[in-house]
Amino acid sequence: MWSGPRNISTALMRSFENRPDCAVINEPFYAFYLDRTGIDHPGRADVLRAQPRDWRAVVRTLSGPVPGGAAVWYQKHMAHHMLPEIGLDWLAGFRHAFLIRDPRAVVASYARIRPSVSPADLGLDVQLALFRAVRERGGTVPPVIEGEDVLRAPEAALAALCEALGVPFSDSMLSWPAGPRDSDGVWAPHWYDDVRASTGFKRYEPANPILTPSQETVAAAVMPSYEALRAHRLLG
Repeated sequence: MWSGPRNISTALMRSFENRPDCAVINEPFYAFYLDRTGIDHPGRADVLRAQPRDWRAVVRTLSGPVPGGAAVWYQKHMAHHMLPEIGLDWLAGFRHAFLIRDPRAVVASYARIRPSVSPADLGLDVQLALFRAVRERGGTVPPVIEGEDVLRAPEAALAALCEALGVPFSDSMLSWPAGPRDSDGVWAPHWYDDVRASTGFKRYEPANPILTPSQETVAAAVMPSYEALRAHRLLG
């Protein structure tokens, strides 16, 4: 699942993790990304200690045995972690899906955690590039799920996503126990307060973000990529 920051990506991971047949892994390229970019994220030192910094080592893990022999392995990725040096040949061995959100809402949410945000931080341009690479390699259009659609109608959206991925839908995906998970990652205390307190997808509320002029510029820069992906969304 290729997502951007400040989406419902962690809640969606929770949803899959609550299935009895599913293992999950959370943002395995994060340390690689922080190491290469030098960017200062909350908990940076902890992430660098906790994960491999070599993208090839990450790919070997992702392509290796599924933890616990589970039937489904849900791999949650932030698209912006995929820096240009990462090869794409390994993508052929996976089923891919893309989680998107209106960039104006993403910018407003991101700005509450970090004081500045750039188009690259949102990952939408990389999501679109990955979408096109997967489509070209596989000859089919990978599913795109809009976060707003999941919040509006969780069961319908998750059932459509599961069908598109060839995975049986389970109603266990609609709720989960509150609290932290071992799968959250060492960065969770900085980013995941809301999802750790949750027991399901929150009720949809229309977003009317008020952005500064510079934030509007950032959102506008990635809007074409968002619209291109949104044209393929499930439930559209």
